[in-house]
Amino acid sequence: MGIEENRKAKAGVFGMFFRQRPIGLLLELRNIELRKQCRRGYSTAVAKGNNCTYSYAVKLLQEMEKMSLIASEKDGRIKTIRLTEKGNEIAEHIEKLRSVL
Repeated sequence: MGIEENRKAKAGVFGMFFRQRPIGLLLELRNIELRKQCRRGYSTAVAKGNNCTYSYAVKLLQEMEKMSLIASEKDGRIKTIRLTEKGNEIAEHIEKLRSVL
């Protein structure tokens, strides 16, 4: 099995157990924080990185905020989001699971 086939097989198994978009948003926010060495992201960047519509991403992010996985802060018209400690811990566990599957 080639590298690409192996990657697709792993993605299929992972997708079978987890919904792609919500997990993707959480992991994309984590990746933004890690790449930029900053603790905040924007809803538009997270949505684009996960290849979903802005409105759907905002809906999911609001649900995540209710579950205390992310926190948001508004500065004028700009709203930034960040992972909470709980959200970061869950994202780490998901990454570990994804690497095993």
